[in-house]
Amino acid sequence: MTKKGSVTVFLALVLSLMLSLICTSVESVRMAAARTQILGSLDIGLYSLFGQYDSSLLKEYDLFFLDGSCGGGMLHMAGLYDNMKSYMEPVLKQNSQKLSIVQGGFTGYRLATDEEGEAFYHQIVQYMKETLGSQGIQLLLKQTKERQKKTKEAEESGNQAENGKMLESYESEMNSAAQSSQAAQEAQQQNQNGGNNADVFGSGPGDAGAPSFSSNADQNVVNPVTVIQRIRKMGLLQLVLPPGRSVSDKKISRKTLVSGRTLQKGFGFTETLKKDTSYTSGLLYQQYLMEKLGNFRRPSSKGLGYQVEYILEGKDNDLDNLKAVAGKLLIIREGVNFAHLLSEPGKRSQAAALAAGIAATFLIPPAVSVIEKALLLCWAFGESILDVRELLDGGKVPLVKSAADWQLSLGNLSNLMDSLDTRRHSVKDGMSYEDYLQVLLLSKSRNVKLKRGMDMVELGIRSMPQRDQFLLDSCITAIEASVDVQANRRKVFTVTKQYGYE
Repeated sequence: MTKKGSVTVFLALVLSLMLSLICTSVESVRMAAARTQILGSLDIGLYSLFGQYDSSLLKEYDLFFLDGSCGGGMLHMAGLYDNMKSYMEPVLKQNSQKLSIVQGGFTGYRLATDEEGEAFYHQIVQYMKETLGSQGIQLLLKQTKERQKKTKEAEESGNQAENGKMLESYESEMNSAAQSSQAAQEAQQQNQNGGNNADVFGSGPGDAGAPSFSSNADQNVVNPVTVIQRIRKMGLLQLVLPPGRSVSDKKISRKTLVSGRTLQKGFGFTETLKKDTSYTSGLLYQQYLMEKLGNFRRPSSKGLGYQVEYILEGKDNDLDNLKAVAGKLLIIREGVNFAHLLSEPGKRSQAAALAAGIAATFLIPPAVSVIEKALLLCWAFGESILDVRELLDGGKVPLVKSAADWQLSLGNLSNLMDSLDTRRHSVKDGMSYEDYLQVLLLSKSRNVKLKRGMDMVELGIRSMPQRDQFLLDSCITAIEASVDVQANRRKVFTVTKQYGYE
């Protein structure tokens, strides 16, 4: 029986098409698997690379950054790429795929100091939000706003009192009044001499009422203004430093720090970080500074001792920074205390009585008003010395004083130097030195606090063993990597991926 082969040819054609479809599908699946494997290798490479974060930064400052210098100073991106590649290759060799890296590199990276330190700032704010929680943040906001308002008013009052040049006016008026009194005394003496001649030739009825400027003067009256004038010429730290405390002599070179040198720059990221200028974020940032950096009450062993004072003043040594901060505290306290004296009728009457006694003693009645104002200012200054001394000794001082909180009497003002540590005292609900530092930080611009904060973090890491070359502008917060990988010697895949701590 004769058999026809048309069906066999048809099936062969169908099978060939099916086989081609199957092979194409297998190859497509294979390429898809290869691409997935390549993406997985890049993920693992970047993840492993960023897993090598700077442990010192994390331990000391709770910051996640990758040291892009590979242990040196300047950025070493080639070394970082080789490191990432070493993690990718074992993944590419898995399974039966023949995958090999043709070329690759970093098409972008962002540094901690880019955009004026925005990545650095963002990390800190996020860390503080997670640490404090919503209730802690609300409490911090409430306390700080109240203190900021009252402190600002006190500083303005203190500056007005100082800039008003009351003591200069006091000296001028005293000299002018003295000259007037001297002229009056000379005129009185002439009248008295004329009266003596009249005794010989006959007494005139009008001579009996001639005025005398010293008839009721108390020669034992002590003028505290002259004492305070001498004290004001002394070194500030000599007056306010508590006993047994010395001042750090540490110095730095600002030219080597973030705020003083030309920084390395990242590239390749088209989207910039959104600048966070909210009041809450600013407060969280400076709360972080207070917690992580040293100050006079809690000196740091890394870099400068008084790091918060450096952020406030920007001097290159602890001594000058502390002196400048102590001067601001004195002005604030002087403003508060001067306002208290003006609002206390009892204290004002004491000052008025003493001013009258001084004017009578020195034969200058016209200067009573000027003497009273000078006395009030000197009294406020003396009280402020005790306040700042108490703050530096770890005590607390009320932002606004009551009569019960007042320490220095007008009678003891002349003996201020003998009572620097016997009359001052702390109060339970007052503000500490650290509280005042935090309020003072609010007056500094965001950019200044950010740059100087980076200075102190950088300096802190440099003080560690074998980290003296550390640069914060070599710290990477995000990377974009791109690699070309050949799959099965047939097709080259290009994959790009971003990864970072943000």
